[in-house]
Amino acid sequence: MTDKTTEPALITIKLSYKGKSATLTDVPRRISASDLLAMARRSFQLDDGDDTLFKLLFKGKIIAQDDAANHDNPNGNDSQPAFPEGITIPNGGAKVILMATSSQRVQTLNSGRSDPTIRGFDVATTTATATTTAAIADRNRQFWGPLHATQHPTYKFRTLVECPIATFGTRPGSSTPHAFEARRLLERMVLDPGIVAVLTSRKLFVGTLGEMDPIDDRLMLKTQREHGGGKCLLGYNTNRGLRIDVKLRTDDLTGFRPYEELVGTLIHELSHNRVGEHDALFWTNYGQMRVEYLWRHGCLMMWGGGFGGRGEGGKWTGDLAGVSDMILPDGGRSGKGVVSYDENEIMNHICQSVVAELAGEMAQHGIPVQVVAPSITRFGKELLEETRKKKEVDFELGGGHRLGGLSLDSSSEQQRQQQQRPLSAREMALEAAERRAREAEERKKQSRE
Repeated sequence: MTDKTTEPALITIKLSYKGKSATLTDVPRRISASDLLAMARRSFQLDDGDDTLFKLLFKGKIIAQDDAANHDNPNGNDSQPAFPEGITIPNGGAKVILMATSSQRVQTLNSGRSDPTIRGFDVATTTATATTTAAIADRNRQFWGPLHATQHPTYKFRTLVECPIATFGTRPGSSTPHAFEARRLLERMVLDPGIVAVLTSRKLFVGTLGEMDPIDDRLMLKTQREHGGGKCLLGYNTNRGLRIDVKLRTDDLTGFRPYEELVGTLIHELSHNRVGEHDALFWTNYGQMRVEYLWRHGCLMMWGGGFGGRGEGGKWTGDLAGVSDMILPDGGRSGKGVVSYDENEIMNHICQSVVAELAGEMAQHGIPVQVVAPSITRFGKELLEETRKKKEVDFELGGGHRLGGLSLDSSSEQQRQQQQRPLSAREMALEAAERRAREAEERKKQSRE
C-alpha cells in the first residue's frame, strides 16, 4: 500500500474523448467522482442538458459515471473519491477516458428482454444433462401422452444430435427453425409409439440419430452426384445402425419436412440395419416394418385413450403422426368411430397402403412391387393373429396392460422373455430374413475370392 505521507496533494489528469484530449493540472488527489466528472464535462464544453450519460475510465475501470435515474443532476451526487486509497497515480499523470452513451439507448437496453435462443454461462453446466432420459421425457410427456414418454431401456436411440450449424434460426430475418426445434423433433421421433414398437420387436439399437446438414452434407452430395443429380438423399445409415442421419429441413430451409415423411425415412434407414442393398429382401423387411409401425398406432386408436391412444390436444397418436389415412379405411372420413372399424378392415387397409407406398419407391430401383406384396400381406395377417392371441379380451381396470396379454409399454420384450413363450410368426420371419441376408453376404465373399 502506498504511504499516505508520500502521496502528492495535487495530481495531473490527462483526459481523452472522441479523439480529443485535455489536461487538468493541480487536481486534488482526493477529488470526488462527481467533481471530476463535472470538470471533464467543462473541459470538452459538453452541455449539461444534453441527453447523454457520461462515465470516466481509469486503467479499464469505471471511476465515475452519471446516474441514469438521476439524470436531472448531471454533476452527480457521488462524493466518493475518484481515486480511492491504494490506487497508484503515475508520475506523468493519470490517463482517464471520458465515454458517452445516449440515455435513451440505455433505457432501451435495460427494458429489452433477453434472447431465448442464447444460452448463458450459468446454464452451461446443465447442458450435458439435457439429453438424459428424464429430461427428454419431461419435454415430450404432453405430445404422445404420459404412457409414451420414454424409450425402451435396451432397444433405443442412444444419442440425438441436431445439425451443429449455428446460423440456423439465429440470423436476423431468418425463417428456418432453430436447432432447438430440430432437437425437439428428433426427440418426438424416437418416442413415437410406432418407432418404439419397431425397435423393441426387432431388438434394434442405434448409436446416434442425427440431423443431416441440408446444405453441406458431403455424403449427401456424393450420393446425388453418383445418381446424376436426380436422386435427393433424405437419410443414410452408417455401419448398420452406428449412426442414422435424417434430412429434417426442406430444401428452402423455411421449415421441416412433413412428419410422416421423416418417419418413413427413419424406418427406411432402420431397415438397413438388417439388409444393406435395395433388393427384394430389403423392401420386404422395410414393408413389414411399415406395417408394424402403422398397426401400433392403429391398435392404440382402437383400444382408446386409456391405453395411450391420445396425445397432445386429445388427438389420436395416428393423427399426430399424420398416418390416419393409411390406417383407417377412407381415412376415417366415413364418420364411423375408430372402435367401429373391424380389425380386419384396418389391417387390410394398412397392408394396401404400404404396398401402394412401396410401388413408387421400388420402381426407382427397377423392382416390381408384386415381388414383395404377398409377403407383406401375409405378415399383416400373422401380426393380426398374434395381437388377437395376446389380447385375452379382459382388460385390467385402470392398468397399463391387459390381463394375460402383452403390455402396452416398452417393457413388452422383457415380459415375453419372462413368459418364455415360443417365437411368434413375426420373429420367425425376421430370423429367416436375417439368415438369408447372412447367406447372401457369404456368397458375395466367396465370389470375390
